[in-house]
Amino acid sequence: MLDEMVFRSGDVPTADRFDRWRDLMNQVYAPMDVRSDHAADYRAHQRLIGLGPVSVWPGEFQPLVFLRTPRLIRQFDPELYHLTLVVNGSGGIALGKQETTYGTYDIATNDTSRASETWVGLGTAEIVGVCVPKAMLPLPKGRADQAIGRRMSSERGVGALLALLLTQLADNSGQYTPADAPRLGVVVADLVAALFAHTLDADRSLPPDTHRRTLVLRIRAFMEQHLSDPELTPRTVAAAHSISPSYLHRLFQDEGTTVAAWIRRRRLERARGNLTDPALRTVPIHVIAARWGFTGPAEFSRAFRTEFGAPPREFRPPRADFT
Repeated sequence: MLDEMVFRSGDVPTADRFDRWRDLMNQVYAPMDVRSDHAADYRAHQRLIGLGPVSVWPGEFQPLVFLRTPRLIRQFDPELYHLTLVVNGSGGIALGKQETTYGTYDIATNDTSRASETWVGLGTAEIVGVCVPKAMLPLPKGRADQAIGRRMSSERGVGALLALLLTQLADNSGQYTPADAPRLGVVVADLVAALFAHTLDADRSLPPDTHRRTLVLRIRAFMEQHLSDPELTPRTVAAAHSISPSYLHRLFQDEGTTVAAWIRRRRLERARGNLTDPALRTVPIHVIAARWGFTGPAEFSRAFRTEFGAPPREFRPPRADFT
């Protein structure tokens, strides 16, 4: 699994909880002055998932204020961009005279090199943060800085892709190995750069490799959402993204597969998940096949056996014995 550090306030004596959490944030992020009206019995659950030089921060915590002052910046500046996906809650950030508020499904942005005041509103906030070294972003010098402090959406476009990846990493970090970490870090950095460029309407400033990787991620997310549609084909995928079928095939050749093979594999994996689910034990196999875009039972059975080495019925859980 990925390298991960976990802090739970319940594991710390009540009187020490806030100080321990504040010290942790200062060590692994950047020096900050942290304040909270709940400091006497602070409650927080914070994780740090390392992806090489990139880090992802799923967490839940009570209202508080972070202050990053010029003195603290002079003390130490790791030169990071910090984004916060607000899963639940509200807050805001003040950068000089620029003040922006955030709510659920927004993405907040900050910069360790700039003095700022960040606050979390009433109630417990649930977030997934990400820190990316500025040097990793493939954008012209100064362009990314112009995106900081703007409110970005996680419900559409590149913001939705970034949010999907961050939540998948937060929910399923155990499915990856340490060897995956640096590659995942590059993907996260590319999506952050694409989000900044999109926000600034400057997509042309991105290098071709970043464009290609971002487009592949967008295409995969589209196909994942439409696996149940039997009309999902390489031609319809290409049309939905305003590219030619030949260019689509070249993109996936670089990924070591074909579009049709990727769709078939994901459909079969989804079907296998349904077949092994005890709650779906009574759902006929042909219904599950149709649910995931297969137009005939025989086609599904052949493809399933080829992929997994056994017919679909052998993946069904045994019937419960109530005798």
